[in-house]
Amino acid sequence: MSKESEDFSTEIVQRGAENSGPNAGSISFSVRVRPRLPDFLSSVNLKYVKLGYGYLISHRLYLLLAPPLLAAFIARIGNFTLHDLYQKYGPIEILFISALLFILLYFYIDFTPGSTYLLDFSCFRPSNEYKISKAEFIELAKKSGNFNDTTIEFQERVLKKSGMGDETYLPKGVFRPGYRNSLKDGREEVSMVMFGAINDLLAATKVKAKDITILIVNCGILNTTPSLSSMIVNHFKLRHDIHSFNLGGMGCGAGITAIDLAKDLLDAYPRTYALVVSTEAVSSTWYTGNDIEMQLPNCFFRMGAAAIMLSNFRLDKWRAKYELKQLVRTHKGMDNKSYKSIHQREDSEGRKGLSVSKDIIEVGGHALKANITTLGPLVLPVSEQLHFFTNLIFKKKKTKPYIPDYKLAFEHMCILATSKKVLDEIQKNLELTEEYMEASRKTLERFGNTSSSSTWYELAYLELNSRIKRGDRVCQIACGAGFMCNSVVWKALRNVRKPKHSPWIEQEG
Repeated sequence: MSKESEDFSTEIVQRGAENSGPNAGSISFSVRVRPRLPDFLSSVNLKYVKLGYGYLISHRLYLLLAPPLLAAFIARIGNFTLHDLYQKYGPIEILFISALLFILLYFYIDFTPGSTYLLDFSCFRPSNEYKISKAEFIELAKKSGNFNDTTIEFQERVLKKSGMGDETYLPKGVFRPGYRNSLKDGREEVSMVMFGAINDLLAATKVKAKDITILIVNCGILNTTPSLSSMIVNHFKLRHDIHSFNLGGMGCGAGITAIDLAKDLLDAYPRTYALVVSTEAVSSTWYTGNDIEMQLPNCFFRMGAAAIMLSNFRLDKWRAKYELKQLVRTHKGMDNKSYKSIHQREDSEGRKGLSVSKDIIEVGGHALKANITTLGPLVLPVSEQLHFFTNLIFKKKKTKPYIPDYKLAFEHMCILATSKKVLDEIQKNLELTEEYMEASRKTLERFGNTSSSSTWYELAYLELNSRIKRGDRVCQIACGAGFMCNSVVWKALRNVRKPKHSPWIEQEG
């Protein structure tokens, strides 16, 4: 019974005075019981530990083979000198040996997995006319006539506990009476945020639009014809042979999925630039009905977009900010509860919206737990891994297994800014300090949930406060519909100076 009680959280809610019956006039209360985030530190699924070590071996096999081969080569040549070479071989043979060594070196460089560098990124900040406070949100919602009193009360409760501030950004046209999602509104919103972010990025990196070979755009709900990626190709006049991709329906976790796809393409196309754009169209996710399960996206989603420039040019290492070190994607779609936890549907009156299940925190917790368990062997220090396996093998029965300290793997964490409640649960279960959670909480307060671009606003916060030092490891974690949880680890290649342009810097005027 105690084990089951740990899986739920209780909340006592005052319902007000009874209007009728024997208890009329007295104050009544109700107790709500909800699933809570699973306890990460109470158990570990060895399937995901094994998967993590599988990734480590398959992606780093050449590191295991290189030392013995190098040792054998050194032992073979011994004290062999160039003078010995000229005495033993003629000019033609020397030329042949040199060519052979050059070919072997070429194939080694060509087949060794190349690095993916993050030159820079940019996050769009809308103009002040789009700013909206929590009080203004409720006022406009009431004036719109689209929501009944029960829905308005629910929105007020959610916003009060959301962790968001009073300077987030929202297209206020969604509060028009009788508003219906339209392609026109969606296109106008995404063109503003995407083009703005890309313009800032091109100015910062000095990369010309015609030099971009790979373009990947992710947006969960708005999928137009022509695609959003085609919209960018047209606006910036990108090259005719560009490799263009448009990802949809993956929600907040799609940004890291796009980075993974870009990395695979960069491995296939050497000496290439890849542009990744992550956004969400709030005007397309907006729901004007009164189904409570479909109201959460209205309360949390806000305007935003991020543009990221990746490169596999070896010389770009000297000007890049970060190098991609690890990326792990976890998909729980085979489980029906996970699959149905976030889905777009129509309510009883035919109004479209995103439905969020009451099981979302439990589902997200299991996905996150599986992801970080897989990521552990790839990033944790050897000492922590040895401690873990020693404890696992020799631990006594009925005792909790030792869970590695993930704070030893990263100097910074950017966890998707979903809601205050979710961030609180993650901090508690991963035993993270306030310093690790600061970027996520500040982003949620200032910008709200900008979906897949959220973790980039968090990284921008760390940069503005001069937190990123050479060698620091930054882990970005995001969950999305499907249900998926993705994580990516970046290593800082230099001390990142405070940028001149940032979404966190107040605009003049």
